[in-house]
Amino acid sequence: MVRDKGPSQSPGPPEEGLVSTMTTRPMPPGPPERGPGRSERRARPEVDAGQLWAGGAATAVVAGLIALVGVLVCRWLFNVPILAPKHEGAYGNAHTTTLILVAALGALVATLLAHLLLLSTPRPMLFFDWIVGLVTLVMVIFPFSTGATMEEKIATAVVYLVIGVAIGTLINGVVHRAVRPRRVVSTPPGGYPPQAYPGQNYPGQTYPGRDY
Repeated sequence: MVRDKGPSQSPGPPEEGLVSTMTTRPMPPGPPERGPGRSERRARPEVDAGQLWAGGAATAVVAGLIALVGVLVCRWLFNVPILAPKHEGAYGNAHTTTLILVAALGALVATLLAHLLLLSTPRPMLFFDWIVGLVTLVMVIFPFSTGATMEEKIATAVVYLVIGVAIGTLINGVVHRAVRPRRVVSTPPGGYPPQAYPGQNYPGQTYPGRDY
């Protein structure tokens, strides 16, 4: 016997709670990603040589004036005859002129040193500060090796110290104004930008009646 299966029933709407949808929503746009092989690196700073050397020349003038004022203050105000005997007067003699010229030349040499360090070394001003500091220390110690009186040695060392500190701080300030940092984005040798793969922005589909 073949049992009649009865009239076929068409599937009705699925019960509530048994239908799940699979919907793939597009991801919100995020920050642009770097392509393969792309990197951002900090290049050497760009040096404005005109501003740097203009500031170096001004520093040379200031250093020479500090040497002159230092000698005048010691010899005339405190009556300490540095660099020349007391009968030479407030200015002294050719040794004072030599000190003024050496101070100005020292400022120009410091400018050249800063320029070379900026173009060739990492953290250039750290090396600059050490070099200027050590040279200043040598100049401060040097008067104590002469046969002058103690007050003359101390007065001369103070003048040298002020000149060295002035040159170091002024050139530092000039460098900070004459240097501009810059960034360089490096690309792979082929220079290919990142490619979008097929289906990357696929919006997704909804499948009613399936629970998976």
